Amino acid sequence: MHFIIFIWGFTGILGKLIHLDAIVIVWYRVIIAPLFLAIFLFYTKRSLKLDLKHIWKIAIIGMIVAGHWLTFYYSIQLSTASLGVLCLSTTTLHVTWLEPIVMKRKFSWLEFGMGAIVIFGIYFISGDFNPQETKAMYFGLGSALFAALFSVFNAKISEEVPSTQMTFYELLVGFLFVSVFLLWQDKLNVEIFEMTWSDFAWLLFLGIVCTSFAFLVMIEIVKKLGAFTASLSINLEPVYTILLAIVILNEHQLLNLKFYIGSLIIILVVVLNGIVKHQQNKK
Repeated sequence: MHFIIFIWGFTGILGKLIHLDAIVIVWYRVIIAPLFLAIFLFYTKRSLKLDLKHIWKIAIIGMIVAGHWLTFYYSIQLSTASLGVLCLSTTTLHVTWLEPIVMKRKFSWLEFGMGAIVIFGIYFISGDFNPQETKAMYFGLGSALFAALFSVFNAKISEEVPSTQMTFYELLVGFLFVSVFLLWQDKLNVEIFEMTWSDFAWLLFLGIVCTSFAFLVMIEIVKKLGAFTASLSINLEPVYTILLAIVILNEHQLLNLKFYIGSLIIILVVVLNGIVKHQQNKK
């Protein structure tokens, strides 16, 4: 799970390394990822048949995924890779109230409290915001809500639909959604194909490794651990991203006492969650 989270931590860096508009990055991501999945499914001889009763559910989740990525990359391009992923840590709080509604499970004040502590850790890492960062924060917080919806709804529908099929059709719907959005903004033209070879290589890495591969594995993990545990552990993504940003993007100003305190708080909460879940399983 943490290997996948590390890969997702790199997606924030790609938002800076790829010199394209956020919506264009997402458009290529939802083209490359399902194409790779289709090839994978063909060679593994897995069926793409889908029960009609699941189509509308998958369509909604696909649009949520697209909305999550759009707001995420806009947040990064407005500020830094670190700030964009820091906002994603609020996903946990949303999951605490969404899971009882969608999964019909009892509301856990313990989980809510741990999610709140994570937000406290984010406070130490983030520091003071300027007007540009405030705007980026709003996009980031919106992205976190989309991420929570995606996580919980996927956990629910994965009980009935194989993860490979689900991921493929969600990404396909995401492609259609973003394409319509581009058409609406009059940006779906020849200029969208103008990029450097470096951008093209990073887009392939983003679409294949960070999306198709990571999604397939994480969906199976969520089945085993639950949406809350997965989303809470994903709060380590900001730590991974900031460390990568320091090395790759030279964001050295973020490595201060607040960073260490906030990171330690997040790590301790994740470890505490693991201990609590282990004790619950033993009982």
